[in-house]
Amino acid sequence: MITETTEVRSILTRTTGYLRTVCSHSLQPYRGCPFGASLCGVGCYVRHNVYVTQGRDWGSFLEVRANAAEAYRKAFDRERRWARERQEGFVIFLSSATEPFPPGEARHGVTRSVLSAMLDQPPDGLIVQTHSHHVAGALDLLRPLAQRCDLRVHVSIETDRDRLPGLPPPASSVERRFAAAASLKGAGLRVVITVSPLLPIADPEAFFARVAGAADAVVLDHFIGGDGSALGARTLKTALPTAMAAVAPGSIELAYRDRMAAVAERFLPGRVGVGPDGFAGRWVASAQKTRRLDAERGAPEGIALPREPADF
Repeated sequence: MITETTEVRSILTRTTGYLRTVCSHSLQPYRGCPFGASLCGVGCYVRHNVYVTQGRDWGSFLEVRANAAEAYRKAFDRERRWARERQEGFVIFLSSATEPFPPGEARHGVTRSVLSAMLDQPPDGLIVQTHSHHVAGALDLLRPLAQRCDLRVHVSIETDRDRLPGLPPPASSVERRFAAAASLKGAGLRVVITVSPLLPIADPEAFFARVAGAADAVVLDHFIGGDGSALGARTLKTALPTAMAAVAPGSIELAYRDRMAAVAERFLPGRVGVGPDGFAGRWVASAQKTRRLDAERGAPEGIALPREPADF
């Protein structure tokens, strides 16, 4: 892993594409991700972004954006005004292209510095997205920040398995991530488990029962429709689909997402989200209602359309 320190002129990126209906901005405290060589990195869509990788192997580099907090403070007024003029809230997704709590965060403290800056200049909404149990270590900042803005902590737990055949283990175990989610929820934060990308689940009933105990809601996102390419073409070029099919052949089809959503609905009624709607906090009432509304609105089978937001 090659680590270098850099400074950026801008830290807030106005969103397009997948995140366009989720938030107004994304924020990346780092460029690159040390989790790139772990299970989540195999199917990570960022590995295909040549602007980010610049020819480097995903998981081999980490750029530490030392002035991220300062850049946030400088851009705050301008970007908040831009978001609100568009009749949208100033909502930040942290982070969409890196892990905000990599092992080096304890040393570099970039994400903590950004969260500290947000305490003084809070956005309207903040979505913290992580694959790491280390997010629980930021509770001292997240709890007061939840009093200043609409905060959700998204913890990715893609499956109840720690290994898929032929693929590396996750950077943070399933047990540790569930424990982190439960501790954050127990501290009064709103927690969402993001099953993204959805991998084969050995015991769906037990898995979603556990999700219901550790989080307030759940989001399911399949690599088909979730990796930013038509029919999951990017992910199909990786080793992930072959490993998924070896465990559960049907898991590489979009219908698998819908079956898992139906199970999730039994344990988290009205608190199940699908795709970008889920990341935005728009929950579907039931899997059956999802299919009915999609049919009425002309969506292809298995593709979820936007719903009205619901609080939880």
